[in-house]
Amino acid sequence: MARRHRDALFPPAVTRRLTTYVEIDPERVVDDFAREPALDDVELLITSWGCPVLDERALARMPALKAVVHAAGSVKHHVTRECWDRGLKVSSAAAANAVPVAEYTVAAILFANKRVLDIGGLYREHRAPLDWARLYPGFGNYRRTVGVVGASLVGRKVLELLRPHDLDLLLADPHVDTERAAALGARHVELDELIGRSDVVTLHAPALPETRHLMDARRLSLMRDGATLVNTARGSLVDTDALTTEAVRGRIHAVIDVTEPEALPADSPLYSLPNVLLTPHIAGSLGGELLRISADVLDEVERYCSGAPFAHAVHEAALAHSA
Repeated sequence: MARRHRDALFPPAVTRRLTTYVEIDPERVVDDFAREPALDDVELLITSWGCPVLDERALARMPALKAVVHAAGSVKHHVTRECWDRGLKVSSAAAANAVPVAEYTVAAILFANKRVLDIGGLYREHRAPLDWARLYPGFGNYRRTVGVVGASLVGRKVLELLRPHDLDLLLADPHVDTERAAALGARHVELDELIGRSDVVTLHAPALPETRHLMDARRLSLMRDGATLVNTARGSLVDTDALTTEAVRGRIHAVIDVTEPEALPADSPLYSLPNVLLTPHIAGSLGGELLRISADVLDEVERYCSGAPFAHAVHEAALAHSA
């Protein structure tokens, strides 16, 4: 992992607890397996963002390696087929990282339906009360329809956090049936129907070849006038050019935390449009939220050392349709 991630994820108090379970050098940060000496006795790797790929060459230098605990979300960037073929146990803190993403998403949804950004902008401009009900008839969250695309860890957490609100929740996911959707507090519908019926469409699908530009020009055109698109998942899910076209027209709103490319060119209209909130990939764990990931990692290391199975094990088969 990058040294800055080590310092944020494993401050001294966390490191002291970690050393009660395993023999570890808290100052040792590996960023290139090929150049790192003395890896023969490494049994457990704690990885995070920026971890080098664990390919056949890297694994050959770690003959004792048995497990990988990832202090971040997806393991797709570094856990390879060779890892699975070797029978490595893998854990990820994706569930811990899902919490702040879901919190950001829920805040975006509630603000979008309340038209907070629009009203705040007008209030700043006019510096006097206006007839908000006339300008935004029907605004608010009561009985509005929210469409969740993807029952991922984040998608499920979003549904959980939205459940106490008086909202009509829809879910589109090809791997979830009607009964499972109902258990999550939502009604299962097909994607196009969800897009056309929702006041807010929030994306929580993985980045796969079949989900690239899931929200293309055709699907964006299905959104209701004045509806909001929220993307805290992957930038590749949205056709940026098509979204820009719709947003420039002012027909829809958007809250976008991830883009393709990341970051957008400096001249992109999405930076300055009043109906778009663009943030620089901040929905995931940052600052003090990283300590939730640290706690998850410590728990997993403790479980490994005691011989218990990982609480958040990652399985190769699940990666075919997950982040």
